[in-house]
Amino acid sequence: MEPIVWTDELSVGVVLFDEQHKRLVRMLNRMIKDPGASTRSETVSDILTELTRYAQEHFKCEEDWMIQHDYPRLEEHREEHVEFRKTVAELCVAASSGLDSVPKILLDYLKSWLTHHILHEDMQFKSFNEELQSKPTAG
Repeated sequence: MEPIVWTDELSVGVVLFDEQHKRLVRMLNRMIKDPGASTRSETVSDILTELTRYAQEHFKCEEDWMIQHDYPRLEEHREEHVEFRKTVAELCVAASSGLDSVPKILLDYLKSWLTHHILHEDMQFKSFNEELQSKPTAG
């Protein structure tokens, strides 16, 4: 698999989220560039650690934005975030127990997250945000 190149087509229209998504793409690209990574490799360990931090920071930003802008799909989106955290925690446990398939599962999961969550779920921010920007402000 070729590394993912960020393009405007990946942008969800919220600068902060795009910057955070670029961070996720960099993690995915690290996995792509290290196809022989073992479960106990520095690559896998670093990415799992970073994914844990990423989930806390990025999901808080998204959910705070959704609350602030009365985003109608907040609960569904929040549930996907919970599932992401759960999956990352499970991968951390699997890696610490030496499960050999962790690198492949991690790579597949990150690809899936990019294509499903970001390109479908998060992309709904774009049209919602455009609607917000087009509304006249009071005053």
